[in-house]
Amino acid sequence: MDHKLDVIINLFEEASIRSVWDSAKEDYYFSVVDVIMALTDNDYQKSRNYWKWLKSKLNSEGSELVSYTNQLKMKSPKDGKYYNTDVLDTKGILRLVESIPSPKAEPFKVWLASLGSERIDEVFDPEVAISRAILYYKNKGYDDNWIKMRLTGIVDRFKLTDAWKASGINKPFEYGILTNEIYKSWSGMSASEYKTFKGIRKESLRDNMTDVEVALTDLGEIATRELVKEHKPFGLAENKKIARRGGNIAGVAKENLERELGRSVLSSNNALNYRYLDENLLERKSSDINE
Repeated sequence: MDHKLDVIINLFEEASIRSVWDSAKEDYYFSVVDVIMALTDNDYQKSRNYWKWLKSKLNSEGSELVSYTNQLKMKSPKDGKYYNTDVLDTKGILRLVESIPSPKAEPFKVWLASLGSERIDEVFDPEVAISRAILYYKNKGYDDNWIKMRLTGIVDRFKLTDAWKASGINKPFEYGILTNEIYKSWSGMSASEYKTFKGIRKESLRDNMTDVEVALTDLGEIATRELVKEHKPFGLAENKKIARRGGNIAGVAKENLERELGRSVLSSNNALNYRYLDENLLERKSSDINE
């Protein structure tokens, strides 16, 4: 598991919230005490005491939030040493914020409520979700041709997963394995390696691709879908072979284009308007003091 330590600035009104990025799960784990301190204006020790009290209260109310808490090594802002620290993932932190009566938490609670309202609106009118996605891409600076290609690719992706379902693939990790076979066959990288190459983490890989990269990804998946329909593989092992063949078709197209251009079509550029601050985590030691 590849953990990278980050200090996320300006997440809670200029507060520094320590976090650990878990590249395997593609999610962050945030320091619970840091979040509480940011929302309550308490000092460090008072925030620790508040968390102890809140854990007891949540347990008595039957909340499952505490059971989702993990411990990871984090660097102490006081002495620079690493200690076991209570952490929650992104979903858990949002639930924690909802449990804290604080004026600073209100904007987050309003935001969560608005998200729920938006999801309800989309049930009655799915075009709302599509329009929101298009507006998001436009605001990020993507041109109309890229947006059209991206949305078409999403539809094609569903067609591929439907073909895989008919071929005995029904577990999320199996879809990930097959997708990686396609990626590796045309780009030489798995999805996670491709993300590392582009310097992204939780962000969508395809949203950070050039139009050529998106086209090659779509070609690999479309070719795989047609091969699945034609040869009717069943189960993970047989579908992996077909996924490699589909990815190879896109790989041949990539090689031909690169030969004509005289350069690689793989770009390390991304669409981020922020950067990550990394430090190396020290090895965990059982003798370390719990924080």
